[in-house]
Amino acid sequence: MKTVQINSAVWKVGNYFVAQCLNVEVSSFGDTKDEALDNLQEALELYLEDNEHPEFTIIDKPEIVGSILKYA
Repeated sequence: MKTVQINSAVWKVGNYFVAQCLNVEVSSFGDTKDEALDNLQEALELYLEDNEHPEFTIIDKPEIVGSILKYA
């Protein structure tokens, strides 16, 4: 069994929590933060089952940075 450290972001949208892995393109949601993270764990396990050689983006120190975007 392989082990890898992952980073995830969780935020609330309406009545749901969204959990997104920052190391691979996988996300999930749930009614609570814990449920969203549990669902993300399951989604990641399924993703890894289908990928023999997954590529992980290594993120040492994630930081949330806000900015203002102007668009037409």
